[in-house]
This record gives sequence, structure tokens and C-alpha cells, in this order.
Amino acid sequence: MNLIEEHQVKCLKLPTRLQDYALTNFNYISTKSALKKAIKRKQILINHQPASTATWLENGMLISYISTENASPKVFRLKIEVVYEDHFLAVINKPAGFPTNGNYFKTIERALPFNLKKSDLPDALNFPVPVHRLDNQTQGLLLVAKTIQAKSLLSKAFQNQEIKKCYRAICFGGFSEKTIEINEPIDTHQAKTIISVEDSRVIQSQYFSLLHLTPITGRTHQLRKHLQFIQHPILGDQLYQGDFCTKLAHQGLYLQSFQLEFFHPFCKQLRKINIDLPKKFTKFIELN
Repeated sequence: MNLIEEHQVKCLKLPTRLQDYALTNFNYISTKSALKKAIKRKQILINHQPASTATWLENGMLISYISTENASPKVFRLKIEVVYEDHFLAVINKPAGFPTNGNYFKTIERALPFNLKKSDLPDALNFPVPVHRLDNQTQGLLLVAKTIQAKSLLSKAFQNQEIKKCYRAICFGGFSEKTIEINEPIDTHQAKTIISVEDSRVIQSQYFSLLHLTPITGRTHQLRKHLQFIQHPILGDQLYQGDFCTKLAHQGLYLQSFQLEFFHPFCKQLRKINIDLPKKFTKFIELN
């Protein structure tokens, strides 16, 4: 058990609910949702005893916010490019071929302690945690939280669609329009993708296009399903490629998360992070 933050109640004129008091008096609990989760996990103590949502505070009470995380899991020693890192968060360039997380050993999450420095802040996580996911075969930028508060605030920003992600893909076929908007539900849920066509060309008698994809919503396999829907599946997509095929040499899924744009919740600055086109994309485009 590690103490994150502690506060003695003072200057109350009347008994006050814990949920109303903690949000304005604790530095590392910033949302009602985070507070409720901390109470449920027995991370909030009143006079060294677990609190509840029904707790009322009086002057003199001691409120403690503790970390109850388990020890770090066994580390997967996979070298990953770190694109950005500070005490609160990091952005890595996830390689294709590994799941983001899950009940496996060889995951990106288990490799994070091997690649990132542990935060020295009071609410540091025992090990860093991705705050969103990329498919196993998708490569590119992945946002990671290093503290409890960062995890809460970044997760909330994703839920509120305040973090912008942009992808590159090579797909089958050419396009007559430069910009396409797809509004096609996925599993009965609204889903929207904006497509910008960067280049369309014939490679050995077959049309392919390089696209920029901006998912406005975040449904599972949204980009892959939307491109299948308009009959332009992504090259190398074994699940949604259908009858489209090519004899040209290629490797894996040609989908990359190349840009992340977000408001840093602690530095209070807009961060826009980009990475270059992957080598396998350029090699395929340059085929004669």
C-alpha cells in the first residue's frame, strides 16, 4: 500500500458528503467517476478505514488516498520506439504483430515497463497503461498513461472524443473523389469516418490508393469495416478483404496510426504528434 495523498478535514460548518468534499480538496482525484472507482476499490480511507459513497465528513477526520495496485506483471522485453514521454504520459510507436493488451505474455502493455521510465509523481502507476487500443496487426501511435490521474483524464478525453487520431492505409482500387465521408452503423451503433485520398496509382496493372483516415467515432474495426463497405478493403486485411487479392509482394496489414492530437491535461498545451510513412508502405508504393 502506497500513500498518494492525505488531507485532514478542517473548517466545515456542517457535515459534508465525501463525494462533494474530495473533488475540490484533492489534487490527484479530478472527476466524480475517478472518485467513485477509488471508493469502490477501497483506495479512499477515513481515519484509516475504507470509506463508502454514503460517508459524511466532519472536522478532524483524516482522508487518505492510497494505491492498492498489485505488483507489476512479468515484463516482455520488446524494444519499442518512444516518440514522446514525460512524467504523466507517453506516446509509443506500436509495432504490428502484437496485441495492445489481454491475457497473453507478449503484449505491448507488458513491454511498456521495459521501454518507459516510471513516473516519480505521488500517484505513479506501478506500470504504464495504454488508454486506447490498436488492433494486433495495426502499427503506429499509442497513448499511454503513467499516473492514476493521467489515466482517468485521458480515458475521459477519449470518451468525449477530444483526442483526434489519424491513420494511413493502402487500399484496393482508385477514387474519383478526394474526400469521402462514410456514415455507416457498426453493430447498430453510429459510426463515421472521413477519408482523404492522398494518392491513387496503378502498380503492375492493378489500382491502389494511399488514404488518410480520420475516425470520428471509435467502433471496433471501424476503419477496416468502412473500407470494406465501400468496396476498397485495406491491403493485407485477411478478415475484411473478401475476394480482393493481389500477386504483388506485401506484408501484413497496411494500416498505420500516424497522428495523435490531444490537449495535455497537465501542461495545458495542445500536442500534435506525427510519425513517418512506414518502410513497408513506401516499398509497396515504389513497386514497378
